[in-house]
Amino acid sequence: MIETKIRKVGNSAVITLTTEMLTMLDAKEGDTLFVVRGDDGSLRVVAHDPSVAEALAAAEIVMDENRDLLQALA
Repeated sequence: MIETKIRKVGNSAVITLTTEMLTMLDAKEGDTLFVVRGDDGSLRVVAHDPSVAEALAAAEIVMDENRDLLQALA
Protein backbone atom coordinates (compact mmCIF):
# COMPACT_ATOMS: atom_id res chain seq x y z
CA MET A 1 0.00 0.00 0.00
CA ILE A 2 1.24 3.47 -0.86
CA GLU A 3 0.07 6.52 1.09
CA THR A 4 -0.59 9.90 -0.48
CA LYS A 5 -2.20 13.13 0.74
CA ILE A 6 -5.09 15.14 -0.67
CA ARG A 7 -4.16 18.77 -1.38
CA LYS A 8 -6.17 21.76 -2.52
CA VAL A 9 -5.16 23.36 -5.83
CA GLY A 10 -7.49 26.14 -6.91
CA ASN A 11 -11.04 24.82 -6.60
CA SER A 12 -9.97 21.19 -6.86
CA ALA A 13 -8.72 18.52 -4.48
CA VAL A 14 -5.75 16.63 -5.95
CA ILE A 15 -3.52 13.72 -5.07
CA THR A 16 0.07 13.39 -6.17
CA LEU A 17 1.11 10.20 -7.95
CA THR A 18 4.69 9.29 -7.16
CA THR A 19 7.09 7.90 -9.74
CA GLU A 20 6.57 4.50 -8.12
CA MET A 21 2.77 4.77 -8.59
CA LEU A 22 3.16 5.82 -12.22
CA THR A 23 5.48 2.87 -12.82
CA MET A 24 2.94 0.49 -11.28
CA LEU A 25 0.24 1.93 -13.56
CA ASP A 26 2.59 1.89 -16.57
CA ALA A 27 1.62 5.54 -17.05
CA LYS A 28 3.44 8.81 -17.58
CA GLU A 29 2.67 12.50 -17.27
CA GLY A 30 -0.08 13.49 -19.72
CA ASP A 31 -1.65 10.00 -19.90
CA THR A 32 -5.34 9.54 -19.17
CA LEU A 33 -6.24 7.52 -16.08
CA PHE A 34 -9.66 6.27 -15.07
CA VAL A 35 -11.14 6.00 -11.60
CA VAL A 36 -13.45 2.98 -11.33
CA ARG A 37 -15.84 2.51 -8.43
CA GLY A 38 -16.06 -1.02 -7.06
CA ASP A 39 -19.18 -2.74 -5.74
CA ASP A 40 -17.83 -2.29 -2.22
CA GLY A 41 -17.52 1.49 -2.67
CA SER A 42 -13.77 1.39 -3.22
CA LEU A 43 -12.06 3.37 -5.96
CA ARG A 44 -9.45 1.97 -8.35
CA VAL A 45 -7.16 4.03 -10.57
CA VAL A 46 -6.52 2.27 -13.86
CA ALA A 47 -4.52 3.22 -16.92
CA HIS A 48 -6.27 3.71 -20.23
CA ASP A 49 -6.35 0.56 -22.34
CA PRO A 50 -7.37 1.28 -25.96
CA SER A 51 -8.46 -2.34 -26.56
CA VAL A 52 -10.89 -2.17 -23.66
CA ALA A 53 -12.30 1.16 -24.86
CA GLU A 54 -12.71 -0.32 -28.33
CA ALA A 55 -14.50 -3.39 -26.95
CA LEU A 56 -16.80 -1.22 -24.83
CA ALA A 57 -17.68 0.91 -27.87
CA ALA A 58 -18.53 -2.23 -29.87
CA ALA A 59 -20.66 -3.58 -27.00
CA GLU A 60 -22.50 -0.28 -26.77
CA ILE A 61 -23.41 -0.50 -30.47
CA VAL A 62 -24.71 -4.07 -30.04
CA MET A 63 -26.73 -3.08 -26.97
CA ASP A 64 -28.25 -0.11 -28.81
CA GLU A 65 -29.20 -2.29 -31.79
CA ASN A 66 -30.76 -4.98 -29.56
CA ARG A 67 -32.26 -2.84 -26.79
CA ASP A 68 -35.76 -4.42 -26.92
CA LEU A 69 -34.41 -7.97 -26.92
CA LEU A 70 -32.06 -7.26 -24.02
CA GLN A 71 -34.86 -5.67 -21.99
CA ALA A 72 -37.07 -8.73 -22.61
CA LEU A 73 -34.27 -11.01 -21.41
CA ALA A 74 -33.67 -8.92 -18.28
